[in-house]
Amino acid sequence: MKKQLDTVRHDYIRYANVWEDAQLLVQGLQAKPGAKHLSIASGGDNALMLLAADPEMVVAADLNQAQLFLCELKRAAIRHLECIEYQEFIGLLPSESRLHVYTRIRADLRGETKAFWDDQQQLIEDGLVHAGKFERYFRMFAHRILPLIHSQRSVKALVAPKSAEEQARFYDQHWNTWRWRFLFNVFFSKTVMGWLGRDPAFLKQVEVHVGEFIFQKAAHHLKSVDAQDNFILRYNLTGSFGNLVPDYAMPENYNRIRANIGRLFFYEGLAETAIHKYGKFDGFNLSDIFEYMDVPTFRQVGAVLAEGANPGARVCYWNLMVHRNLAEDLPDLFQDLPDLSARLTAKDRGFFYHRFIVNQIPV
Repeated sequence: MKKQLDTVRHDYIRYANVWEDAQLLVQGLQAKPGAKHLSIASGGDNALMLLAADPEMVVAADLNQAQLFLCELKRAAIRHLECIEYQEFIGLLPSESRLHVYTRIRADLRGETKAFWDDQQQLIEDGLVHAGKFERYFRMFAHRILPLIHSQRSVKALVAPKSAEEQARFYDQHWNTWRWRFLFNVFFSKTVMGWLGRDPAFLKQVEVHVGEFIFQKAAHHLKSVDAQDNFILRYNLTGSFGNLVPDYAMPENYNRIRANIGRLFFYEGLAETAIHKYGKFDGFNLSDIFEYMDVPTFRQVGAVLAEGANPGARVCYWNLMVHRNLAEDLPDLFQDLPDLSARLTAKDRGFFYHRFIVNQIPV
């Protein structure tokens, strides 16, 4: 897989947040006390959420060193800060003392992590939740494109509490204008997304019409009452989370995560190679990494993961626009759990994903 990403830079933050539904992940993995989990790091949110289940260990792996610097700073902040303080520090709540807080927790970082954040203090001051390239992409849509289509009043009306019938009617009669359809398809096209959002290498395996695919997924969600309290959608439309927060930063989860924060470890490299260092795992959060792989690489990686899994281990991942299923390509190594996958997909707050897949290693 590494050869397929040779042109991708790994020296800046791509994702300040994880734009996936952590609730699906916890349910799909059947996260239990004492388990060992391997997770794609990204912005760290899902790896942190797994700590709430009282695991033995969570290893967050990433090729991008900057993502690990971000995760390490979040880990240090959680270790030292109460929930409200943490929300203020990372930008979920207003604050004018983020750099002061950074000086308090800085000693808990490794030397190279300190050096990175010492040079990136503006990102800290602005709020870590806005620090990634993908977040800038979303904020450009919210602040520059969406105002050309709808007023802030209309945005508030879209996410205001209302019945399912009223939500669908508002979308059909007020939201779904020709300008919305046209500008949405342009901004979320393969070209623009590769330029401003994801790296073009991440879209190499995609063969569908990207803008139209995401538009249809968004339309389905915006017509649903689920759009009213979705923290992911709220950021997409407004450039902030507003009064909503990611699952791991909610008080009822935060304190359990904080109690287990010493069980989070980081690994720089391919997820499947972390097995050599940490041994076999009971659960794998693989995000949407299979989107980037051609079929032969996908099968090779799957075989390595199966070798590094304990009997009965769960493997969870998302398909965005590329069809991948380990149980279909490697049926001797993985079992499919289609009913569970379908049930979880149906309530995915990451509305732009095609499906959430749960596979299992035979017992």
